[in-house]
Amino acid sequence: MTACDFLVCGGGIAGASVAARLASHAKVIIAEQESVAGYHTTGRSAAMYILSYGDPAVRRLTAASRDFFDAPPAGFADYPLLSPRGCLTIARTEQLDELQALADSLTAFEASFSRLDGEGARALVPPLRADAVAAAVYESASFDIDVGALHQGFLRLAKARGAELVLDGGIVSLRAQSGGGWRATLANGETIEAGVVVNAAGAWADTLAGLAGLAPLGLTPKRRTAILLDPPPGVSIDAWPNVIDVAEQFYFKPQSGLILASPADETPSPPLDAAAEELDIAVCVDRIQAVADIPVRHIARAWAGLRTFAPDLTPVIGYDPRTEGFFWCAGQGGYGMQTSPAASELAAALALNQAIPPGLAAHDVAAADYSPARF
Repeated sequence: MTACDFLVCGGGIAGASVAARLASHAKVIIAEQESVAGYHTTGRSAAMYILSYGDPAVRRLTAASRDFFDAPPAGFADYPLLSPRGCLTIARTEQLDELQALADSLTAFEASFSRLDGEGARALVPPLRADAVAAAVYESASFDIDVGALHQGFLRLAKARGAELVLDGGIVSLRAQSGGGWRATLANGETIEAGVVVNAAGAWADTLAGLAGLAPLGLTPKRRTAILLDPPPGVSIDAWPNVIDVAEQFYFKPQSGLILASPADETPSPPLDAAAEELDIAVCVDRIQAVADIPVRHIARAWAGLRTFAPDLTPVIGYDPRTEGFFWCAGQGGYGMQTSPAASELAAALALNQAIPPGLAAHDVAAADYSPARF
């Protein structure tokens, strides 16, 4: 039997980042159900840092994460975590009110952006159709995130600070102890006693809560499909921004010389090893070709992952008020990568019963906005 202060359940971006933060203060074990950490959503993410993405609570975490992305701890990554990309949100004529609402929200958030007409949008992405793009909002301060470097950096930092990673360590039994704390039995037969269980189980977060005897919070895993396409012949795509429909019906962007595209699907799913479905692939191609002259001769690759959302679409971070020592770090939805530096800093402070760090408070990050008690 092994003992620790914090048992972090899940080795994806949520678990890895909070473990790295906690390991400076306590003994931490990360229990990952797969043979590699980040196999599911984290390993399939094509994340970007986009300040306008998500609700106000998400945007505050994104803004508060920027300093970490720009200057991570020494040795965290060999290359910059962010690469300039830009984000172009496009709208048809009948979507101009939605585009104005986006611009208004960015103004209220004091985010930098510019308004473009259709011609200005096509100057950035020439294949966009004149009859499909009437106007756009362009955020120059949006970036590609090196997902692998970010995730591995947090895992490496956690281990350097003394955290232990247990693979093939799915939780099969979780019992509260009469004297406080928890006893967990892993799929590999190992037993761990922990003062606090950190639920960073992604799509399995409500399932883990059930093992702890708690009713679910209503977290919903939703499938998101992505495909890789060849660029149009003779067209350089390297400087294209990420292009997203204002109603988030699709997006596409350059990825390693190809075009990564998604129909932005959000199909509810049980927690599982998600795979792309033919209908979603076809919908993606149809939506992209409706707005851009991008011929699709074949699909170079297709995949899917599960993004898990709370009922109000805001991450769940904090102690469960219904029991002792059960901490939620789940429901990151599609924002887990871009918010992970600030979300993990918030989670560690709350788990250690510390005050909100000044850097987070400066961005108006408040514990109540993310607490499971809101449900």
